[in-house]
Amino acid sequence: MVGAVQYGALAACVVLFVPMVMAGWHLSRNKMLFFSGALFITLAVGVHLTPYFPLISNFVNSSAKSPSIVVLENRDSCISLLHNIVYDVKIPNLDDMIEGSNNDVDGSWAWARSDPVASCGFQKLGRADVSDLLNGSWVVVAGDSQARLVVVSLLSLVLRSEEMDSVKVDLFKRHSDYQIVVDEIGMKLDFVWAPYVRNLTDLMIEFKGNKNYPDVLVMGVGLWHMLHMTNSSDYGVSLRLLRNSVVSMLPISPELGTDGPVTGSASIRSPHIFWLGMPVLINSMLNSEEKREKMRDAMRDAYDKEFYGSKLLRRSDGPLLLLDIQALSQKCGQRCTVDGMHYGGLVYEAAVHVLLNALLIESHQKL
Repeated sequence: MVGAVQYGALAACVVLFVPMVMAGWHLSRNKMLFFSGALFITLAVGVHLTPYFPLISNFVNSSAKSPSIVVLENRDSCISLLHNIVYDVKIPNLDDMIEGSNNDVDGSWAWARSDPVASCGFQKLGRADVSDLLNGSWVVVAGDSQARLVVVSLLSLVLRSEEMDSVKVDLFKRHSDYQIVVDEIGMKLDFVWAPYVRNLTDLMIEFKGNKNYPDVLVMGVGLWHMLHMTNSSDYGVSLRLLRNSVVSMLPISPELGTDGPVTGSASIRSPHIFWLGMPVLINSMLNSEEKREKMRDAMRDAYDKEFYGSKLLRRSDGPLLLLDIQALSQKCGQRCTVDGMHYGGLVYEAAVHVLLNALLIESHQKL
């Protein structure tokens, strides 16, 4: 390599200086012509020398390429920044806010403008990108009405508006499951009505028994337990049992979350699993006396304490990544809810984009 550089430098000197000396006398009377000739020869030498100097070559090549998304380089830090969302919301007409509508809040959202967030390159994905990302995937969303709203936001990214009208009619049949196959991209989505933690545990046992696991699993409950059982300790016990079921189902090490398959299970695909957190509850807006009495801030805090103590989440060496509806709903605030519990489509739309960007990060992809 050194020899090549030396020969290249010698050739450059010959090409540059010999013609200039020979032509110098004749060109000296015309300075503009002289410097034009010198510039031309220098550029020619530069082109010939570039391959012999890696730093120059690398700089030229890298300048011609578009920058890569830093999200793939700083996975953990970018995951922690995914919920840095800001809203621009107009005060809604509460009479127009209908549970299940994805356009019931007039406004927009975006990731916060800060250097750390910007460096992660988070993206609002369009229909084509979402279709590419979820192509051929089996997605399961399990939970209560919050989970239904997530399904609405997710499907609205892959279906056309006229298709969504019929979907909402079937999806919002009370206390029922829902299934759809988007033939165009080969995506199957199952919504499983599962209002209690034990329903989720049963679902994990079913997956394990069938040895058939979804590619993406989103689940989360708590509101029904808080209202109908009002026992945070029992909720915590149920969550710990669920954690054990999830860990036993996964073909990966639960301590590290993404460290690879356990011996003997390398051929089993590891699902991406998310926990759908409970929203902020605005007690004064809850639509029944029973809810206002049982779902107070103190009870909500007790349920949160049990949840984080269950070590379900990655941050506690658990298997699930949090979709923090509490943080997202709190930032949107009272203007984004009509009943103090179910929020406008902006919140769940933001949650879905958090999920999609997390999938990009986790799978080391970029669009």
